[in-house]
Amino acid sequence: GDHDPGLSPHVEQVNSLREIQALRRLNPHPNILTLHEVVFDRKSGSLALICELMDMNIYELIRGRRRPLSEKKIMRYMYQLCKALDHMHRNGVFHRDVKPENILIKQDVLKLGDFGSCRSVYSRPPYTEYISTRWYRAPECLLTDGFYTSKMDLWSAGCVFYEIASLQPLFPGASELDQISKIHDVIGTPAPKTLTKFKQDSTYTLLIF
Repeated sequence: GDHDPGLSPHVEQVNSLREIQALRRLNPHPNILTLHEVVFDRKSGSLALICELMDMNIYELIRGRRRPLSEKKIMRYMYQLCKALDHMHRNGVFHRDVKPENILIKQDVLKLGDFGSCRSVYSRPPYTEYISTRWYRAPECLLTDGFYTSKMDLWSAGCVFYEIASLQPLFPGASELDQISKIHDVIGTPAPKTLTKFKQDSTYTLLIF
């Protein structure tokens, strides 16, 4: 995944360890990227994860495409993505960064990769660090201070579904506020009960609603 170059090596290693633990816990599964080995370079202090080679990611598959994918292919890919998420969530892990770049394919096989942002469902919210690419981020991630669950992965999967079917991103927000605005334009205002919950879990109240 893309790691912030500003992070200290220690933080970097801890993140990598979380990724390794998740991959080990989730392997083997036909729709989770296979981790072959972990190489630690003592000299540079860097960790390398050696994973199986796939053909491309979903972003590369759809970028610049003129003709849509067949419905059969879209169904096959989405079924496999849902199988991967179901397997993860049953094993107590949520991904937190499901997006086309992190979904790998090899012919008709789809595998979820890049577990650098994943969390255990047993760790307690609020979760603090920045997660998930904005366009695929669920409203509860945008509107609360880290109060979200594994359901956020399903939101992201829905955004991916729209994108592989239409070849266009569903909510391409230019900023956090624009992101919320784009979701709001399509889905409408959340129910008062939902808004109240968002307000409880947030240090600021959004003026957009």
